[in-house]
Amino acid sequence: MPFLAIAFPIFDPIAIAIGPVAIRWYALAYIGGIVLGWVYARALIKNERLWGGPAPITLLQMDDFILWVTVGIILGGRTGYVLFYNLPFFIQHPAEILELWKGGMSFHGGFLGCVAAVMLFCRKYRLSILSLGDITTAVGPIGLFLGRLANFINSELWGRPADSSVPWAMVFPNGGPLPRHPSQLYEAGLEGIVLFAILALMIRAGALKRPGLILGSFIALYAVARIVSEFFREPDPQLGFLWGGLTMGMLLSVPMIVAGAIIVAAAWRRGPRAQAMSQATP
Repeated sequence: MPFLAIAFPIFDPIAIAIGPVAIRWYALAYIGGIVLGWVYARALIKNERLWGGPAPITLLQMDDFILWVTVGIILGGRTGYVLFYNLPFFIQHPAEILELWKGGMSFHGGFLGCVAAVMLFCRKYRLSILSLGDITTAVGPIGLFLGRLANFINSELWGRPADSSVPWAMVFPNGGPLPRHPSQLYEAGLEGIVLFAILALMIRAGALKRPGLILGSFIALYAVARIVSEFFREPDPQLGFLWGGLTMGMLLSVPMIVAGAIIVAAAWRRGPRAQAMSQATP
């Protein structure tokens, strides 16, 4: 073991225990991401300057949407993990699909669950799918950041073996004797901090006035960040490396780059929301 390797700081995966009730850090990450995202979303909606007029969704509607998107994240994330990452196991053990406390959530599945929640909610209340999608993805990096920190605390989804040129490499307790990249922290930085900062700067520059611009940017930029992170992350053991050394996370992210670029291009061609509204006014 290289002498520069850092021993992993052992964390208790259970944050709060009251009698038989145990709340894990991973659950708190989901709760914190949803609550902080809701607070940030409300702040965006209240700032009419960002939209070039009143926001296309009210605060009360956003409050109602939180339940919809929470269900979408959980159902989509679990379904995605079952289908994309461990289908043979769950076919043999279908009862374990409901055992969420054992872990196993997929971002790509959770994202599709969010998309479904946005579309169904907008259909019911006759709202703009693109604008609600902009709000939802603008706050998304908050949950991604907290979720990756929870992965680190749980000593899961660790990185590939690193050599002595990586002084911050860590020996994870369940990752064998080799020092590894703390890829969870890489992802927290790229998918969380960097992505949030880019989208926040875009919003400040008026991106919410072009419905779909934040949505498309999030999709494409997240995919790039995920692909970069996958070069340092150890593949899931039940899957390993796939075609040409690619991982499942890479393969699922490639279509997102294409879809995100298409949405961004369409949003840019449509022009600002305020302009579209004025043209529609008789």
